[in-house]
Amino acid sequence: MHSPVDSNSDAPGLDLDRPLPLRRLVYLEEADEVTIGSPETDTYAVFPADGAELVRMLADGLTPREAAERYRTAHGESVDIADLVEVLAELDLFRPADAPTAETAPVRWQRLGGLLFGRPALLGYALVTALAAAEMVRVPALVPRTDNLFFTTSYTLVVLLLFFGQAPLLALHEAFHALAGRRLGLRSRLSVGHRLVYLVLETSLDGLVSVPRRKRYLPILAGMLADVLAIAVLTLVADVTRGGAATVARLCLAIAYATVLRLAWQGFFYLRTDLYVLLSTALGCVNLHAAAVDVLRNTVRRVTGRPPVDLEAHHPVDRRVARWYAWLMVVGYAFTLTMFAGVVVPTAFRLLHDVWLRMTGQGSTAARLDSIVLLLLSLGQTAAVVVLAVRERRAARRPAPARTA
Repeated sequence: MHSPVDSNSDAPGLDLDRPLPLRRLVYLEEADEVTIGSPETDTYAVFPADGAELVRMLADGLTPREAAERYRTAHGESVDIADLVEVLAELDLFRPADAPTAETAPVRWQRLGGLLFGRPALLGYALVTALAAAEMVRVPALVPRTDNLFFTTSYTLVVLLLFFGQAPLLALHEAFHALAGRRLGLRSRLSVGHRLVYLVLETSLDGLVSVPRRKRYLPILAGMLADVLAIAVLTLVADVTRGGAATVARLCLAIAYATVLRLAWQGFFYLRTDLYVLLSTALGCVNLHAAAVDVLRNTVRRVTGRPPVDLEAHHPVDRRVARWYAWLMVVGYAFTLTMFAGVVVPTAFRLLHDVWLRMTGQGSTAARLDSIVLLLLSLGQTAAVVVLAVRERRAARRPAPARTA
C-alpha cells in the first residue's frame, strides 16, 4: 500500500472516474491495523491504517481517482489504486450490478443466542456444574474413569452408543459456538473435518474478526462450555438413576467420560483447538500456529546444523508470542503422549485382547460376530478420515485468491 505508484495506473474494466458499488462494510480498528469486510459475504481482511483510510474514501462515494489524489495530498506519496480495487474484488466486496442497495438480512436464531448466553442462563450453567462437581466429591463412583466406557459386554454396542451418544453432543458443542456468535449478529457455517483419527464437526465464524476483541471470547469458549455442561448433566442423571436404572446410569457415565476425553483434546496445543483460538485472539495474533511451527523447526535446524527458516515473513506479534508458545506446543505433544499411554493404549489393549480371545474360539458365536462388526466399524471410520485428509490436501494445493492486503 505504500509503494509510490502513479494513481493514474489503470486496470481492465476499471473506471477511475466512477464511484465503486461497494457492499455495506464494517471496520474494526486495532492498534495500527483495521479489519474490513462485509457481513453480506463474511469475507474480511486486515488492512494497514492508511489502506483502510482509502477504503473508507471509496465507500463514502469518492471515485478511485479522487481517493488517490486525496491520499497523495494527505500523505505526500502516490498509491496504486487499481491494486487496491483488485483486492476488494477478490474479497467479493463489490455489490453485484443487478443487486439493489439494501440492509443485510437479519441473522436467524439471534434471539435464542441472547437467551442462551444471557447472565441468567450463564448463572444457571454455573450452578449445574457446581452441583455435579459436589456430587462427584460425595459419590466417587461418579468421577469419570476409563472403566466407564465398558458399560456392556457388547463392544459393538459400546461403539455405536458412544457414537450416537456423542453425535448430539458434538452438535451441541458447535451449536453453542454458532449461537454465541449469532447473538452478536454473526453468521456461521458448519463443516465436517477431522482431528487426528476422529471425525469432527467444525463451525466457522468468519465475522468474529469484525467485533471488538472482548466480545469474541464467549463465542470461542462456548463449545467448551457446552461440553462441561453436558458432563455435568450426564453425571447428575447417572446419580439419580444409579439405584433403580443402573443401565441408564452406566450409559450416562460412559458418554460423560467420552466427553471428558473430547474436552481434554483442547490441551493439544499443536492443533488449532478452541484454546489456541482463545490465546491467539487475546494476544492479537494473526497466524500464531505457523510462526510457532517455524520456531520449533529452527530449534531442530540449529541442532542439525542446517540454515534456519526466515521468521520475518510472520507478523511481528506472531514472532514475539511464538517464542514461548512453541514450547507450549511441546507441552501439548507431551500431553498427547500421556493421554495415549494412559487411556488409548489400555483401552485398545483390552479391546484387542478380548477380540483375539473371541476370534480364537474362546467366545460364543455372538461374541465373535460382535468382534467382527467392531473391526468393520473401526476400519470404516479410519477410511472416512483418510478420504477427508486426501480431499483437504488436494484443496490446499489449489491456488486460492489472496485474503489480506
